[in-house]
Amino acid sequence: MNLPYKIRLSIYLTGASALIVLLAFWLIYGVANWTLIRIIDQDLALETKVHQDQITVVDGKIRFSHKDEWEEEEHKEIQFHPIFIEIVDPEGNQLDNSPNLGNLRLGFIEGHSSAKEGYNQFLGNQELRQMQIALKHEGKIEGYLLVATSFEESRNLLNNLRIILFLLYPLILISLFLTMRFLAGKSIQPVDKITKRAKMISQKNLNERIPLPENNDEIKALTVAINDLLERLEEAMKREQQFTSDASHELRTPLSVLKGNFEVLIRKPREQHEYIAKVKSGLEEIDKLNSIIDQLLALARFQKDAWDIHEIDLGSIAQEVTDSIFKSKGRQVHFQNRSELPLYVQSNEKSVFIILNNLLQNALKYSKEDTEVSVSIWRENSAGILEVKDNGIGIERDAQAKVFNPFYRENSPELGKVQGSGLGLSIVKKLCDQLGISISLQSEKGHGTAVRLIFPDKV
Repeated sequence: MNLPYKIRLSIYLTGASALIVLLAFWLIYGVANWTLIRIIDQDLALETKVHQDQITVVDGKIRFSHKDEWEEEEHKEIQFHPIFIEIVDPEGNQLDNSPNLGNLRLGFIEGHSSAKEGYNQFLGNQELRQMQIALKHEGKIEGYLLVATSFEESRNLLNNLRIILFLLYPLILISLFLTMRFLAGKSIQPVDKITKRAKMISQKNLNERIPLPENNDEIKALTVAINDLLERLEEAMKREQQFTSDASHELRTPLSVLKGNFEVLIRKPREQHEYIAKVKSGLEEIDKLNSIIDQLLALARFQKDAWDIHEIDLGSIAQEVTDSIFKSKGRQVHFQNRSELPLYVQSNEKSVFIILNNLLQNALKYSKEDTEVSVSIWRENSAGILEVKDNGIGIERDAQAKVFNPFYRENSPELGKVQGSGLGLSIVKKLCDQLGISISLQSEKGHGTAVRLIFPDKV
């Protein structure tokens, strides 16, 4: 059954409170019962001591020091707070009793003797609290003194208390539930306001934020978290719009060139070499399109794939990538392992291969053939470090924070001469984020660029 949150919260709080109230009622009843019994036992102990000092049993015969004690009114009648007294021999046979007992007998427990703690029994239909002590003469038990008083008044008091508590309990529970429901409704009002405000925010007004409450509490923390989420969504939306715009522009350019070539070719008959030149130009544009599409597909795949993390030899991968570049481009990339020992990190071999290959392709693309490009690895504390360094044209300081954005290319004369789509470093950044690799870039215009990767010891 799907109940509203404030009802469920009220039920939970009422249930917890019900247990506490039940425990409190049980404690109240227990204390009242213990207090009444304690008071009665104290009275019985006092009465028992008085009569014990006045009674002696010798050879089964009772001797009284004050016989007139038996003539007191409280021993003659069954009245308010009557005192019943009986004297028995060691076997429980009655030797004497107070007049108010008549032919009735008090309960005898053989061998029992206690001047501090009594026990309950019934005298006809009347409940009594009784105490039993041994009567000794020269160290020998000659009999027992049984002293009792009515427990009816105390029993009635306890029964009334139990009934009152029993009747109060459901009333308290209902009151608690209604109170908890009211307080729960009040407590979630800020959440309701946040919910209503959040429902008003859509793609059209994603720049709006939920007002922060005045109190610095969990509600404010929730509001801050939602606003941070909206901030990230807005930034992601802007990046997606920018990505779509840049992708459209990058794809439209080679398509426009192809369309222009075809329009030129069909206007009038051309020489064979003109056809060949235009076809070659068209093929180059098609290659650009293929390259852009492949990189776009790779970028989309990297955003979704969950890579397997395992131990890899960073030096072995770096050596493999540099050898591959030398075979394909004929350019030497200097590789150095500063740790001298094999450097193992927790990552994904395929992804690290793509990252390093893209970084080196970028370094070679923007540096002259006679300049050095290097790859260095070492361990610093518990982290593995990989650094790709070139002595190329470098990057302006203002552009360094943007080079990892898709399709971003610095607007400079040097870059205008180099073919590229601006997706290589974006792919590198996506893979690093997915693998938990920290990436940093240091560059100076005209003096080259160094890109550093920091592999954590645990992923």
